[in-house]
Amino acid sequence: MGELHLEIIVDRLKREFKVEANVGAPQVNCSEHFRTSEVKYVHKKQSGGSGQFADITVRFEPMEAGGGYEFKSEIKGGAVPKEYIPGVMKGLEECMSNGLAARGAFRDGMRKAGPQLLEPIMKVEVVTPEEHLGDVIGDLNSRRGQINSFGDKPGGLKVVDALVPLAEMFNYVSTLRGMTRLGTSRTLCN
Repeated sequence: MGELHLEIIVDRLKREFKVEANVGAPQVNCSEHFRTSEVKYVHKKQSGGSGQFADITVRFEPMEAGGGYEFKSEIKGGAVPKEYIPGVMKGLEECMSNGLAARGAFRDGMRKAGPQLLEPIMKVEVVTPEEHLGDVIGDLNSRRGQINSFGDKPGGLKVVDALVPLAEMFNYVSTLRGMTRLGTSRTLCN
């Protein structure tokens, strides 16, 4: 939904349903992706008594988007007692709190896998008078936009096609109108 749609819905909540709403700036959902990595991790801790020791190899592979988490053990022939495998699995699942060797392997493996944040990108087409072209391009650049092409329209108008992160597009139409007094934009989700 666009910003105007959201404003109208909040107004209706207040006016028609007498519901007060706590309204803040819109937030953009991003996803994360990483490449396959494999890491060997040794955990040794001696504090009197028998101590702790674990030697594991973990391979991290990305799944389909929204696929969640899947654990597969590839241990063959009883080289590791099967009662230890759930501890590694649980350690990976709870790597932030108490995973021992699994936590260390997760940290090292994810560092090696190079996770990248993926954010939604908007395809933006701006039609503006030629005298405002520089301002429009400067504004798109300040929003981390990537200008793809320029074109002409009748009447001395210019067309700018760009890709801009969604998080940078809030209040864009108001800014564009203030900058050009005539400019229009058409944004298409990509």
